[in-house]
Amino acid sequence: MLVDSHCHLDRLDLGAHDGSLDKALDAARARGVGHFLCIGVSADNAAAVKHLAERYADVDCSIGVHPLDLEPGAEPALDWLLRELNHPRVVAIGETGLDYHYEPEAAERQQQSFRLHLEAAKVTGKPVIVHTREARADTLALLREAALPQAGVLHCFTEDWEMARAALDIGFYISLSGIVTFRNAEALRDVARKVPADRLLVETDSPYLAPVPHRGKPNLPQYVREVAEFMAELRGVSFEEFAVQTTANFRRLFPLAHLTE
Repeated sequence: MLVDSHCHLDRLDLGAHDGSLDKALDAARARGVGHFLCIGVSADNAAAVKHLAERYADVDCSIGVHPLDLEPGAEPALDWLLRELNHPRVVAIGETGLDYHYEPEAAERQQQSFRLHLEAAKVTGKPVIVHTREARADTLALLREAALPQAGVLHCFTEDWEMARAALDIGFYISLSGIVTFRNAEALRDVARKVPADRLLVETDSPYLAPVPHRGKPNLPQYVREVAEFMAELRGVSFEEFAVQTTANFRRLFPLAHLTE
């Protein structure tokens, strides 16, 4: 069984499946995907991701505010976040983090929100899902400052081995998406080879970042199979071994997830 550890089911382009999310999930299940983690990115989609997790037995969700979804003057409050997290299908916090690529001018606001999510992680014990782009030093500094007792994950990792190793050293997992299959991603493939087997996850981040050979098309959860097959070959293990290992890693990182196998 594979797990798509990071997907946005409420945002999928379902044209390839007659507009049906049921058909999209069935297509993924037919390719061995047995569980999906649907990610919250804003206060506006919190209800949607919880509804999907309630609707499908093999879907869990997270709640959080993405650094690029922060509205000036409407930053999330800790009491709101804690209320939203108090739900049996909400197994993680995020995605949260820092993105200086698109909004370097919002660094202070992003850091305040990231700290709030990390505080919620301390209160609830739920793992945090971290988005980081062009903010290596600040991301690591805030994670070290938080000193979380539980692990978290740097999702859709695109940074270098130095950052990956630093995150691993403080207990975090690394999740890789279809970007690892891109022709110009050799540095990322180096990271993919080096991450310890028991600290690695696989994801689509769908509807974004479809892997080769689907690059340029809307991404779908079923394509996590392509990412996993590519990574297994890259690491010199069988697909079956890779699937078993990454599913075990997901189960360990997200102990509240409702996996059936």
